[in-house]
Amino acid sequence: MKINEFKLERFFAKYEFTAPYLLCSSDCESWTIEELLSMEEGSEEAFKKLRLGYTESSGSPVLREEISALYKHIKPQDIIVFAGAQEGIFIFMNVLMEKGDHVIVQWPCYQSLFEIAHSIGCDVTEWKMDGKNNWEIDISFLKKHIRKNTKAIVINSPHNPTGYIIPEEKLREIIEIASEHDIYIFSDEVYRFLEYDEKDRFLSLCDSYDKGVSLGVMSKSFGLAGLRTGWIAVRDILLRKKMACFKDFTSICNSAPGEFLSITGLKHKDTLIKRNLQIIKDNLLLLDSFFDRYSDLLGWIRPKAGAIAFPEIKTDKNIEDFAMDLLKKKGVLLLPGTKYDFGDKHFRIGFGRKNMPHALEHMEEYISEHLKGV
Repeated sequence: MKINEFKLERFFAKYEFTAPYLLCSSDCESWTIEELLSMEEGSEEAFKKLRLGYTESSGSPVLREEISALYKHIKPQDIIVFAGAQEGIFIFMNVLMEKGDHVIVQWPCYQSLFEIAHSIGCDVTEWKMDGKNNWEIDISFLKKHIRKNTKAIVINSPHNPTGYIIPEEKLREIIEIASEHDIYIFSDEVYRFLEYDEKDRFLSLCDSYDKGVSLGVMSKSFGLAGLRTGWIAVRDILLRKKMACFKDFTSICNSAPGEFLSITGLKHKDTLIKRNLQIIKDNLLLLDSFFDRYSDLLGWIRPKAGAIAFPEIKTDKNIEDFAMDLLKKKGVLLLPGTKYDFGDKHFRIGFGRKNMPHALEHMEEYISEHLKGV
């Protein structure tokens, strides 16, 4: 298998652990093991006595039970647990796709959502979102680009990196189109439960469509990225069986401590989500004010969910030059939109962590010193 370099991950490999101020992180504030275990009586002793042997390939039955509770029609046997969301994407694409297949992918997106299909030999159509229309997707575009060999539609809602949520009526239309043509829908839902208004939360694709495949992870909404626990929920028995068999050639099984702590986190999911949402909402108020002050220099479309957004610079500066100069002069790391293959003006900003206000202060210093009056 030949695959292109992962632009975003190579960028983070270079800068994430050396930059003094991260202002582009996609995850929420993490928890310590001590904090997590304190939520569940007796869990500390149980964790100490945990045997570090192999685990069940599809995931601990208890963990799959807890994950299935996040959905409406999903049973524990409909879940496969992976080493993070990345393994789930990789295995799904390799199991479903064949050379010559066609895939339609909501764009911009996390590179795995198109790159793996591309490396297999699939033809990928970019379903571009409209930044001039609050990142809305065009259903008519989807209808026009369905082909006889279209194997899957790939969507991401809440969306990385814009924070856009596909409205319920548009989701229904997507499902109708897919059903009419017998096409799978792969739905990246890693930011589910971080909707700022709970009324915007949609029913998962795996609950809504018999060929819907939903991706989840402990990293984003729950703030437990270090556990490396992700999953796919799917009712299609044959597809699920094929993914389980493919996993024998990747991670085989999951980390026993990671599964234990994931179970504990999911038992207290309301506590985890409530805290993360509060951090996000507090930081959003600061961002609203910040982008209002610099509206002549920076464009801001307020997200509806998640811990990231996708602003743009309005000056003649290239976003790569802007981001690197900001890092050099103030130690603040932004993610250029070039890492999403989406032009040279947008950047990802992250606001799910407690220290976001401090990082934002340093960015404002840079703008006042180097951009004001440009």
